Amino acid sequence: MITIATPPAPARPASRDRELCLTLRPRSGESLDDLFERLADDLQGATLLKLMIFGTLGAGPAADDAMHRALGEVDWPVSWLEGGSCHGHPVAGLHAFALTGGEVDRIQIDGHVVGSVFQDAGARHCLLGGVVPRRRFPARGDQTRQTLAQLEGNLAQAGFALGDLVRTWFYLDDILAWYDEFNRVRTEIYSGIRFRTGSLPASTGIGARNPRETALLLGARAMQPLDAAAPAREIGSPLQCPAPAYGSSFSRAMEIPADDRRLLTISGTASIAPAGATLWPGNIHKQVNLTMEIVAAILQSRGASLAEITRAVAYFKDPTDVHVFTNWCADNGLAEMPVICTHGTVCRHDLLFELEADAILDAVPASERNGTVTR
Repeated sequence: MITIATPPAPARPASRDRELCLTLRPRSGESLDDLFERLADDLQGATLLKLMIFGTLGAGPAADDAMHRALGEVDWPVSWLEGGSCHGHPVAGLHAFALTGGEVDRIQIDGHVVGSVFQDAGARHCLLGGVVPRRRFPARGDQTRQTLAQLEGNLAQAGFALGDLVRTWFYLDDILAWYDEFNRVRTEIYSGIRFRTGSLPASTGIGARNPRETALLLGARAMQPLDAAAPAREIGSPLQCPAPAYGSSFSRAMEIPADDRRLLTISGTASIAPAGATLWPGNIHKQVNLTMEIVAAILQSRGASLAEITRAVAYFKDPTDVHVFTNWCADNGLAEMPVICTHGTVCRHDLLFELEADAILDAVPASERNGTVTR
């Protein structure tokens, strides 16, 4: 049975309720219990909307126990993704999306929470995680169709539709063996959807197994503006062509209004030329440099910089390459970037590095912002 805890809340006036993202990375020698206790302390009464955990699959049961001990009954979506630390810890880190104040409704399927719904002064928002096919079809393309159908059903329980999507995360087992097939199926399904924004969602597609052992696991974000004049909007990449030009159905970035702020969510970005070919194959230094230049150009097009990133994930085909990125960050004054570095297969065999990122953009002084905490 699929249920949502309560019906959508009515419109309410502007408040100081804030969505935020906490980025936690294990400290040297820190146990899983200590890591989740630190998360509990950092939440300071905020309500969890969604938790993304990057770690080895073998660490899953112990991490699940530690999460329960620190946070109690799990009443939020959890995406556990195979992505070991580049420094030997079984967990690379976690992103905790949360809301300070305000009401949160849950979407459940068979007693398992897969989504959180909340509202600010400008829109209704839905964050989903851990979405997998209810049936494990032999063909991976069929699992993709089933997973998107599952997502559609989950969204419908809260009054959303696939056309409300603004951001997706697809984690594919053995991605290099079937990424083309995945793209064909996604494109086929998306071709029948009228997206509210008029654009495809921003997206990350990365290689990672999941504890359910399905071909893919999906996370998503949907939005319904309360004011038709304030929808989310596609943001292009000044240094790259649109991804559909080479067969990938996603937008480079989306800008999502949230009260008096804007959330800029940048898709998984790699060393890809304006025409779509891989640049600098085999050269991790050049690929990191170009990827960061591309991400910086997207931010600059919106009047921002890399210093305003509030959440990021850096994926490495070879985890021993992590020093190239961390050195780049140190050399560019970004050593404190709230980023999780994890081992993950990028969607092309010759891509060694990929970065996804979010930034909070608004007119509020930096001292008053609470969109990110990095510990």
